[in-house]
Amino acid sequence: MKHKRFINIVLFSVLCSLFSVFYNCVSMAASAEEYYSIGMAYFELGRFEEAERWLNRARASDRTMVASQYNLGRIAFERGRFHEAARHFEDILGRDPNNVLALKAAAYTRINTGDISIAERHYSRLLELVPESADDGYNHALVLYAMGRYSDAEQVLEKYHISLLENNDMQLLYARSQRAQDKVEAIDSFARWLLNNTDARVRSEYAQVLEHHEFFARALEEYRQALTETTSTELRAGIHFAIARVLLIADSETSEGITELQRAIDTGFTDIAAVEELLNDDRISSANIDSIRNIINDKRRAASGEEREEGSETDS
Repeated sequence: MKHKRFINIVLFSVLCSLFSVFYNCVSMAASAEEYYSIGMAYFELGRFEEAERWLNRARASDRTMVASQYNLGRIAFERGRFHEAARHFEDILGRDPNNVLALKAAAYTRINTGDISIAERHYSRLLELVPESADDGYNHALVLYAMGRYSDAEQVLEKYHISLLENNDMQLLYARSQRAQDKVEAIDSFARWLLNNTDARVRSEYAQVLEHHEFFARALEEYRQALTETTSTELRAGIHFAIARVLLIADSETSEGITELQRAIDTGFTDIAAVEELLNDDRISSANIDSIRNIINDKRRAASGEEREEGSETDS
């Protein structure tokens, strides 16, 4: 039906062009509504250049101005022209500040332009108009989280109690917002997410929260489980280092932590600054501190040897 209507409208316009001299077709010129229909037909076919041309014509009419400009914004967004899209949506808001569709589009587009504070303002206004929208609430919380306003993000998510129980994305953002505030409640929030999901990175985050609050046995359990859930060499190396750190702190009288630290290095862990931080932790035994220094020195010597070898190859 859409294609048939599109063809009929296009044929009408072509006929007008061909016979305007003889039949004074100016009086039969396509209305703004017809321009709009042609533009939207092209839009649905993915022919954005033609759609823009017809929608710009339709925008000249007050009756189709807002709809045309909104869809011009959609086209600009689809083509990656995010600043242009934002201008279209915000022009509509300049005339109609309570336009919910334009607010949603402007807020989401501003995330893509990197203007997070503007996006936050749009979402705040949007949720004043439609406070029941859990999807928009999630997006608002996501923007607040990106701005470092973790407490505000948590509070926004708590307004959508049912969705927070059922929506995995909301649950994870909620847990991360609590973690960013060093809240012990993050433990339960991460655990709730992991009941229905498997992700080694998230499980590693959960283990870090447990470690931070000194639930060392549970942290080790989660770190080791995370190792079974990933094949990423980089992530595995980081997890081995985390296990080593926990063992060095929680079981400092044994050398098991040193063994795990060496395993992390052998797996590809390269953050020597993180290893050096262990030297300042007074919970680690002096014997293990000496072993950590030896590992650091060995790593530095190996790095220095590699640099000399690369230099000699360059000279030759």
